[in-house]
Amino acid sequence: MRPALLSIAYIPPISWMAVVVQSGKAVLEVHETYPKQTFRNRCNIATASGILSLTIPVKRINGNHTKTFDIQIDNSKNWQQLHWRSIVTAYNKTPYFLFYRDFLESIFTRKYDLLVDFDREILNALFKVLKFKTIEISYTEEYVMKPEYSDLRNSFHPKYPLRDINCVLPRYIQAFEELHGYLPDLSIIDLLFNLGPDTMPYLQSAELSIHE
Repeated sequence: MRPALLSIAYIPPISWMAVVVQSGKAVLEVHETYPKQTFRNRCNIATASGILSLTIPVKRINGNHTKTFDIQIDNSKNWQQLHWRSIVTAYNKTPYFLFYRDFLESIFTRKYDLLVDFDREILNALFKVLKFKTIEISYTEEYVMKPEYSDLRNSFHPKYPLRDINCVLPRYIQAFEELHGYLPDLSIIDLLFNLGPDTMPYLQSAELSIHE
């Protein structure tokens, strides 16, 4: 698979992570005009009540023309405590939650002013725990209309199916499957807390094809 150009993401979906793993090299876009209601500031987790979308409140300092790297986090809201509490409630009984909780919990206790900085910290922690030793991650230095990489900047969206990409994810056992059935392509932490060290082999086994 060719290197991929992706949007940044807050605890990204499994399909996003599978692309990063299988591409071997990913560039994350931060110079675009920031689009609303995307995985850049939200993630989906499984709870006893069904899918819960966790959204980081943000401020666009230049209105609709604000670039992603300038998006500020609205820390007037107690969102970090609420998000972490929701994650603990959802996953504290999963097989690997206690094993991996520390790599995330400390991030939710620190204040971040910019969305890109918080997302970078989350991603770095995920890459470390998943041992992404041979995968190259970088960030854009300018906006490029026609990149040389597979352009997947708008391929992942909470409300729409995957665009420009086919992704078949193997089924795995989920915490609340008996209540809601199987919920595909949730946040990567759903996979991590349920599969633990088998997360990387799972991502490598996903069937991916890009529409160039």
